[in-house]
Amino acid sequence: MTEQETTPPHHRVAIIGTGFAGIGMAVRLKRAGLHDLVLLERADDIGGTWRDNTYPGATCDVPSHLYSFSFAPNPGWSRSFSPQPEIWDYLRRVAKDEDVVRHVRFHHEVTAAHWEPGANRWRVETTGGTITAQFLVSGSGALADPATPDIPGMDAFQGTVFHSATWNHDHDLSGRSVAVIGTGASAIQFVPQIQPKVGALHLFQRTPPWIIPRTDRDITRAESWLFHHLPVTQQVARKSIYWARENYVFGFVKNPRLMKLVARLATAHMKRQVHDPALRAKLTPSYLPGCKRILISNDYYPALTRPNVSVVTDGIAEVRPNSIVSSDGTEREVDTVIFGTGFRVTDIPIAHRVFDGDGVSLAEHWGGDGEDAQALRGTTVAGFPNLFVLAGPNTGPGHTSQVFLIEAQINYAMSALRYACRNRIDRLVPRPEAQAAYCARVQRKMRGTVWVTGGCDSWYLNSQGRNTTLWPGFSWEFALRTRRFDPGEYHLRREAASARARKGSAVSGAGR
Repeated sequence: MTEQETTPPHHRVAIIGTGFAGIGMAVRLKRAGLHDLVLLERADDIGGTWRDNTYPGATCDVPSHLYSFSFAPNPGWSRSFSPQPEIWDYLRRVAKDEDVVRHVRFHHEVTAAHWEPGANRWRVETTGGTITAQFLVSGSGALADPATPDIPGMDAFQGTVFHSATWNHDHDLSGRSVAVIGTGASAIQFVPQIQPKVGALHLFQRTPPWIIPRTDRDITRAESWLFHHLPVTQQVARKSIYWARENYVFGFVKNPRLMKLVARLATAHMKRQVHDPALRAKLTPSYLPGCKRILISNDYYPALTRPNVSVVTDGIAEVRPNSIVSSDGTEREVDTVIFGTGFRVTDIPIAHRVFDGDGVSLAEHWGGDGEDAQALRGTTVAGFPNLFVLAGPNTGPGHTSQVFLIEAQINYAMSALRYACRNRIDRLVPRPEAQAAYCARVQRKMRGTVWVTGGCDSWYLNSQGRNTTLWPGFSWEFALRTRRFDPGEYHLRREAASARARKGSAVSGAGR
C-alpha cells in the first residue's frame, strides 16, 4: 500500500453530530471562510434529536421563533410551538442553504477520538473510517442516547419494548395493553396520542411533574405575511419571547419562593382537568416547580382520566414474560412496554470515546463515569487540547432556548479559532486553575437555586447531587461570559514555521 492510501484524510476542523450544535458550528465556520471541515454523523440524515424523536405528538416546548438560529430566521413556522417534523425540516433546509451537507459523512459514528501530542492533532476513528483533525468539536449533545432503567426481569419480557426516542412505528398499538414507564417531557406528549388507541394503558409514575397550560396556537395568515415581508417583525417577536422567558430566572435562581405562584397556576390547571381527588393526589408533586423540568400540556391530564388508563405510583418490583409486578404485589398483564425515561444527560456518552494524550477518557477526567463534568466556560476542557464541547457542562437552559446557549458557545469557539489563526497558535488548552476557578463560580451561583433546594431528585443532578447540567443565571450573562476568548486562561503553543508554510490560506480562513 502507498503512503497516500494508509494516511487518513486530514481536516482543519472535525465536528461530531449534525444537530443544532453541529450544523450551527459548520455554518459559522463556512461563513468565516473556513471550508476545510468535516461533520461526522452516525445516521443517514442530519437532524440530531429532532431526527430521532418521532414519537406521536413530539413538539418543542420552547416557542418556535426562539428555538431557531438567530442567523437563519424561519418566517414559515405553522404554530407558536413547532412540531418535530417542522424543526427537522428547518435544520435540513439550513444545512442545504448554507452548503453544509457536502461536508457531512453519514454512517460515520465516532467510536474513539485520541489526541496525538506528537502529531498535534486529533485521530478520530469512526464506523466509516479514520480521519485526523487539528480541532475537534463535539456537537453530539446531551439528548443523544436514551436512558433505560435496569428493571429485574426485563430481558425475559416476551412482548414489544421500545424507548420513546426510538419509536417503533411498525408496532400497531390498537387494542394493546401498554405499560408506559416514566412521566417526563416525552411521555406527556405521546400518552395523549396513544391513549385513544390502546386497550389499556398503565402509566408507571415515580415522581409527578408540574404541568402548566400550553399556550399553543396557529400562526395567523397576517402574522405569516408580516414575517415574510417585514422580517423585523419576526425579530421583534423573537426578542419579546426571549425577554419574557428571562424573567423565569427570578424564580429559578434569585428567589425560589416565587415558584409557589407557579405551583398555584399548575394546581388550578390540574383541578380544572382532573376531578377525581384520588387521582389528583397521585398527580400532585411534593417539590417546588422548577426543581424538575416544568412541563406544558393541555391534553395530558384529560388523557389520564379516561377509563382505560391507570396511574401506578408504586415502584416496579419485576417484569415477567407477559406482565409487570409493582412493589405492592399487583400484577398487570401487558404486551407492550414503552420507556419515556429520557436521556443520559449527566453521563455524557461521547465522553467515554474522547481520550487525552495519555489515553485517559474525558469520562475518567469527569469522575470515572462522566458525571462530574467540568469545562471552562462550558466549552473547553483542561487536558484536552483543541477540543470544543458544545452543549457542554452547565450550559443547559433551565428557562430558555438551548439554541441560544449553543450559539453563545459557537461564538466563543469562533473567537478562540480567530485568535489562534491571527497569532499562529496551533494548540490551545485551558489552564487547570482557570477551569477550576470558573467552575467554582458556577457552583457558587448554583447555591440556593430551585434546582438544588426545591426538594426533588432530577436528571439535572449527578449522583453526588451537583447540578452539572444547567446554567445558573440569565442566558445573556452566559453570552457575555463567552463573548470573547481570553488567552490568559489557556496554555498556548505557537506553530512552527514549517507548519505555517504547509497550511497557507487554510489558516487565514477562520481569521476573517
